[in-house]
Amino acid sequence: MSPDAPTDAVHDVLGLPLSGLPPQPAPPEVERRDSLTATWDDPVRGAVLAVAVLPPPSADDDADGADGSDGAEGDADGPHLEIGPGGAEVAERWGVDLHAELAAHRATGRAGEVTRVPLLGPGDDEVRLLLLVGVGAGRVEDLRRAGAATARAGAGRAAVTSTVAAVAESDDALAAYVVGATLGAFAFRWSEREAERPPLGVLVLVGLPDDDAVASVVDRAVAVARAGWTSRLLATVPSNVKSPRWLADQAEALAAQHGLEVEVTEAAELERRGFGGIVAVGRASATPPALIRLDYTPPGLSRAAARRAPRVVLVGKGITFDTGGLSIKPAEGMRTMKRDMTGGAVVVATLAALASVGCPVRVTGLVAAAENAVGGDALRPGDVLRQYGGRTTEVTNTDAEGRLVLADALAYAVDRLDPAVLVDVATLTGAGKVALGLRTGGLFATSDPLAEALLASGSRAGEPLWRLPLADVYEEKLASTIADADNAPGGPGAITAALFLRHFVGDVPWAHLDIASVGDAAKDADEWTSGPTGFGPRLLLDWLAGRDGRVSGF
Repeated sequence: MSPDAPTDAVHDVLGLPLSGLPPQPAPPEVERRDSLTATWDDPVRGAVLAVAVLPPPSADDDADGADGSDGAEGDADGPHLEIGPGGAEVAERWGVDLHAELAAHRATGRAGEVTRVPLLGPGDDEVRLLLLVGVGAGRVEDLRRAGAATARAGAGRAAVTSTVAAVAESDDALAAYVVGATLGAFAFRWSEREAERPPLGVLVLVGLPDDDAVASVVDRAVAVARAGWTSRLLATVPSNVKSPRWLADQAEALAAQHGLEVEVTEAAELERRGFGGIVAVGRASATPPALIRLDYTPPGLSRAAARRAPRVVLVGKGITFDTGGLSIKPAEGMRTMKRDMTGGAVVVATLAALASVGCPVRVTGLVAAAENAVGGDALRPGDVLRQYGGRTTEVTNTDAEGRLVLADALAYAVDRLDPAVLVDVATLTGAGKVALGLRTGGLFATSDPLAEALLASGSRAGEPLWRLPLADVYEEKLASTIADADNAPGGPGAITAALFLRHFVGDVPWAHLDIASVGDAAKDADEWTSGPTGFGPRLLLDWLAGRDGRVSGF
């Protein structure tokens, strides 16, 4: 298939129809097996084995090392690294000195470090591969890195059987290993050439307790990881395929699979109902705008109980391509703009996973989808828009379009959905990237408890946020001589954009996630893969899953 010739075929990945694309890699399947030795005779599951490597034990630890050596005593250079569960069995079965291998490779045991050891024993027809995977101090983030490293080292292999997760000392650490291994395997391809090393096919977890609690942790981790895969995949799809209607098709397919209610409001109805921002931003494109709505209700609730249950509303920016409009971006600035709908992808992916993580509250997701194009009907600098609800905006920069579509969706949510809390997600400002770099998302909030809950979830989930101020001293910058506000009031850009949006949320507790800083990864690093990141579902699902059966922050 030529890379510039889309196909009309439908290729399902995680419930996404992905029409217009060639077949895409799927995330690794995750299995659990009773023992490492039980996989040795399996030609697929037994071909690649992964075992943890931990830092040296403390000096007063007199426990033997995993391969029978004294882990505390070590050698002249200091104590040995400790080899995790399964190491002794591998060493005995294949007659290999694992500590010598680690020393020869100058291994340190740091999280994500991988030492590859070929294994060939009596009666073996093929060389097997052992991956000695560093887990550092064994923290949650260390297990996440170790998972990603396992998946990358297993690329091109049908399966990896791993005991690494058995060293996890908490449910969060176990889940992090599964999430890291899934997202570290992410790939997107549109090429005539076969992939030299396709993503890992199956991750087999060995050494975990065989009980329902562990199974539940693994299953939830798989759901969270696949939500991250979904948002990353949607953000990566090229914009010659990804129109607002195409994005709505993906949402409808996921809704059908996961028991969500779905409604898509098209351009003519948006105009009739007063969504002036979405309509204006999308009107120059050959692909009309849309507002996508997804609704989740916790299973088992009666109709009356569902009406009484609090509702969280998530709003995502869904700009399927951003030229900047007539305030056109430079060519380099447009190169990554297929991912300007990441916020919308995050909302869709999060809604699809809520049942799997046991979310106890109602959640509605809104995606304001449009393409910001150049054409004879394009939004102009100097135009005045009437947003949903009546507030007017003078457009002084058509490249500040994300806040125009978000404003409509936020105002609609307050007017029609009676939210207990509002959270929007958007690749909104380059200023956020200047402030925070490439690994941390920006957070603004009108509610301290909500901010604290999201910060904690971001830290646990590996999608960290940093709170920035809604500094009222800059409110005067929004002033327009002819409208209620100017859409591009200048710097500090991330703050003034958040202040612009605040006018549309009323007195509802609200958080704004500006994820432009983390919208793209420059290179593979831990669970991130080069390209669009899809940042957001993990932290939102950690929050919405609740702790002790309650979602905090409202």
